Amino acid sequence: MTADGPWDALRRFTDARIGLGRAGSALPIREVLKFSMAHAKARDAVTSPLDWTPIETALASLGLKTMRIESAAGDRDTYLHRPDLGRRLSAASRERLAAASGDAPDLLIVVADGLSSTGVAANAAAMIAALLPFVRNSDWKQGPVLLADQGRVALGDEAGELLGARAVLVLIGERPGLSSPDSLGAYLTFGPRVGRKDGERNCISNIRRGGLSADEAAFKTHWLLREAMRRGLTGVNLKDESNFLLEGGGAPRVICDT
Repeated sequence: MTADGPWDALRRFTDARIGLGRAGSALPIREVLKFSMAHAKARDAVTSPLDWTPIETALASLGLKTMRIESAAGDRDTYLHRPDLGRRLSAASRERLAAASGDAPDLLIVVADGLSSTGVAANAAAMIAALLPFVRNSDWKQGPVLLADQGRVALGDEAGELLGARAVLVLIGERPGLSSPDSLGAYLTFGPRVGRKDGERNCISNIRRGGLSADEAAFKTHWLLREAMRRGLTGVNLKDESNFLLEGGGAPRVICDT
């Protein structure tokens, strides 16, 4: 017996598993198979290596330079078992960034595979493309976009400190859920340095199709960046009030952005 009627109408508004029905005392086989498929997609998001080439190509078409780096974790198994190593650069990456340091950028963007290569592959380039006009209109100097293997959020602190960036934006694959294996998170830190705490960052999450669109996320990110540059801080003392500048639905439209 499967659910219908009111449940059909409600399912249009959520990816949650509701009104699944039953077959005797168990779930219908169709729902069991759907659950198994969702679980497999979530596992694949965590374990599959990320192909950086399409992202590099997309960013090059936007006129952006990229540089590949990696964390001290070295491989996926170490990354999953030693989160601390994912927060620090490998020795080779540290040397590479130290050699590349020059004029300190206002904004450094780091793209890390995190816990969902699927989320990064699906959303990172679109997010940067949506953010780039805001960055250029603000006349912020950018460093190369760093593409980080086996990276966690705090990896951006060390990279930003080495390059002398005023702020670092880490775009990272979020831990997958059974209905959202393709989600991207954006973490903003002003004055990056090793040892920054999570309470000193701002986060925008669930950037994906079916979640927060790239345009909306870019608008929020720029608002937070602008306020971070103006106030000299990020984290719990910087609240996202960008919604006051939005009008209507769909893509964000700026009413007042001074």
